[in-house]
Amino acid sequence: MADLIIFFTLLVLGYVFGRMAESKHFKSIIEREKQYANVLTFSERLPPPGLGSVEANLVVGNVVVSIDYFKKVVAGLRSIVGGRVSTYETLIERARREAVLRMKAEAIAKGANHIINVKLETSSIAKGAGRQIGSVEVCAYGTALTKVA
Repeated sequence: MADLIIFFTLLVLGYVFGRMAESKHFKSIIEREKQYANVLTFSERLPPPGLGSVEANLVVGNVVVSIDYFKKVVAGLRSIVGGRVSTYETLIERARREAVLRMKAEAIAKGANHIINVKLETSSIAKGAGRQIGSVEVCAYGTALTKVA
């Protein structure tokens, strides 16, 4: 009985604190997306026409986001019946958006306002005997273009 109480206590704490952290992170992301909206990103390999002479630099944004206990339990239950694991979808979305923001911040530091050939790489970092997902890593990279006078 004590094990069941501990399990539910951890589940509730994981849910409450996980939601608080996720909400805070999403607010930060939304604020910085507005701040970096002037940095245009393209998946195209070539610069937009009419940009003129530019200097090209590699820019990278990397982030690792950990999975909270609640998401881990819900995903484990979902894997039994199958289907969409929406708890992981928000985790991936946060990581992807954060990685792109970090890439844009590096581009701004280099004086660029365009990033072309943007690519995203995603991987999971497993841990434990069951090789459970412990964290998700997203790396965003591209070519920052700075106008040459």
